[in-house]
Amino acid sequence: MRFALTTGLVVASLMAPAAQQSTPPAPNPSAAPSTSAAPAREEWSVTDHTIKLGGQTIPYKASAGTTILKDDKGVPTGLLYSVAYTRSDVKDLSERPIAFLYNGGPGSATMWLHMGAFGPRRVRTVSGEFTPPAPYTLVDNTESLLDKTDLVFIDAMGTGYSRGAGKAQEKDFYGIDEDASAFAQFIVTYLSRNDRWNSPKFLIGESYGTFRSAVLGNVLQQRYSVHLNGICLMSSVLDLSTLTFAPGDDRPYVYYLPSYAAVAWYFKALKNRPTALEPFLEDARRYATGEYASALAKGSTLTAADKAAVAKRLSDFTGLSEDYLMKADLRVTLGQFNAELMRSRGLTAGRIDARFTGYTHDLLTETAESDPEGPAVGGAFTALINQYNHDELKFGQDREYRNTSGGAWNWTWSGAYRGGFPSAPNSQNSLAQAMLTNPKLLVEVENGYYDMATPFFATEFTMTHLGLPADLQKHLKLNYYNAGHMMYLQDDDRVHLHNNIAAFIDRATKGN
Repeated sequence: MRFALTTGLVVASLMAPAAQQSTPPAPNPSAAPSTSAAPAREEWSVTDHTIKLGGQTIPYKASAGTTILKDDKGVPTGLLYSVAYTRSDVKDLSERPIAFLYNGGPGSATMWLHMGAFGPRRVRTVSGEFTPPAPYTLVDNTESLLDKTDLVFIDAMGTGYSRGAGKAQEKDFYGIDEDASAFAQFIVTYLSRNDRWNSPKFLIGESYGTFRSAVLGNVLQQRYSVHLNGICLMSSVLDLSTLTFAPGDDRPYVYYLPSYAAVAWYFKALKNRPTALEPFLEDARRYATGEYASALAKGSTLTAADKAAVAKRLSDFTGLSEDYLMKADLRVTLGQFNAELMRSRGLTAGRIDARFTGYTHDLLTETAESDPEGPAVGGAFTALINQYNHDELKFGQDREYRNTSGGAWNWTWSGAYRGGFPSAPNSQNSLAQAMLTNPKLLVEVENGYYDMATPFFATEFTMTHLGLPADLQKHLKLNYYNAGHMMYLQDDDRVHLHNNIAAFIDRATKGN
């Protein structure tokens, strides 16, 4: 999240979709000395707990520990930290689903989904506002998915307590193929050790975690014959070009317009604000792909009169002045929109969740100076994930839990996910291949209207352009929330999210 931290995406020099992909090769970590010099020794802590969900008391075990990863010669290369919550009173494990969950970044720890959305304990934050400094509050999470599935939260290499081992370095795992292969090896190891091969299996990823899920789902099925019941994509992006305002590419302006409209509506920045949001967004979708896209396609041949007409209509959707839109050549980047929308109020809108605002230091700034959502919740999550690991899970007392690896800046974006010429990484063909390989695989996509990191209209475009047969296209379902990237930060949305995913797990477990 942030521009590189937590659940969000790092976007740098990304451009266009890639060709059809095959299963990526297994990782081959380098033999450079490890900066951590960490021994390849697993550590585990298992504790017993109960939680009351939906009127029933659920006993469960929390298993916190590190799992050894090995290269193709059996040499240890790393240790992945995970926390698994498994219901204690289940006799037939084949009747109990299991879900593997992770955040994105790339380079983000999974403390957000773990401590904000689905784990049995939750960080209490203030909805849409800055959460005051410590002491913070940890509460039982009444929206935990433990009522439907066992849960395994996995921290990517370099985050949490995950680290390189032996002669390998953490950076050896910082890449699309390398990352997916590490997660696949972990999942297969977990299934074997815990006798869960015959359990219904799910992947739940957020932000770059959705990009990972597309690749990982394909790897698990093609390389290991681990067929999944369902993949849940939260705040999804599979084609990174849809987020990149690259020179000469007008598509992101089209994809972002409905999100701009939603945020302008939320902050009452519109001259003639409609009463209801969703019909207004339908109008924005139609205008974006119709008159707006047509006008942008004309480039410098667009007449002055037509340009002025488009600026007037854009002002109706975005709340920005016609003068500003004319000066921007009808093309306003995300950073520019977030800075300009409430400049007169001295506020900047958030990227991860536009409902969060922060003070603008330089009122003449052209683009957003920061993302106010990060500081608003980051302190609470960081403090309580450390305390929770140490005090309740009895793990890592002498270590700091790393909420980010910084690995995004060194991420390897090459491989089968890019075209012959430099282009934006794109994993949508991996998702399509996973669905073709396993025609019973269900996919559900959770979208926040105020998510400016992964705009919902871009996701809609991707999901309708997977090239699937009509029967498989029916296995895709999109849900929407009056929320941002992390829809679980607000109580009502977290209940809605839980109920949607619980129904998805039931549907994918019991048959289409």
